[in-house]
Amino acid sequence: MSTDQMIMRDGALALRPGYADHAADALRDLRQSHDAVDFQVEHHHDAAATAQLGFWIYLMSDCLLFSGLFATYSVLHGHTAGGPTPQSLFELPYVLVETMFLLVSSFTCGLATLAMNRQQRNATVGWLAVTFLLGLGFVGMEVHEFAHLVAIGAGPSRSAFLSSFFTLVATHGLHVTCGLIFMAVMMVTVLKKGLTPSTQTRLNCLSLFWHFLDIIWVGVFSLVYLFGVAH
Repeated sequence: MSTDQMIMRDGALALRPGYADHAADALRDLRQSHDAVDFQVEHHHDAAATAQLGFWIYLMSDCLLFSGLFATYSVLHGHTAGGPTPQSLFELPYVLVETMFLLVSSFTCGLATLAMNRQQRNATVGWLAVTFLLGLGFVGMEVHEFAHLVAIGAGPSRSAFLSSFFTLVATHGLHVTCGLIFMAVMMVTVLKKGLTPSTQTRLNCLSLFWHFLDIIWVGVFSLVYLFGVAH
């Protein structure tokens, strides 16, 4: 305490008049500021938890969607109506390269999340860019496969098997395309705003979505391509 705030009274040191009230006001302001910071931190944690919970609910609804598509394909894959069969259409080496694109992109997406947790903005954007290019390669190969099938007369209207095939695989491809748009938006956001708490929450949701699509594709590759060629 500064000696300027002390006076002599009856031979003893005492506080200047009004100083105690001033100190009490300062302490009250400090306590209110501390409470405001605590509220902001708690509010952010609540908002982040709510956002991630909502995103998990969305992923569960997507699980139901893909479950229905998997079940439909399982029932209809043998209904070729005298047209092309899975054995005659699918080229496993081509689809394996396509699959590796998506699997590796899931790994690089994880590296982007690790960089985000270390507050490394440039590394985060860099790994997201690599993930984006791999995902774009996956979508490009899928579009090329669809164009080839349609060109040889194996379009979705040819048989129930091909209708269910195009519906299942194209739905997954549409999700990947949406994920790429989400990823591009997040890269721009990180570059402009940095790794703010709200940005990190969105990046965590993006990571969940991308890994989810990777898991779905493993199911598609196993059921549609591996099982189709084997049988």
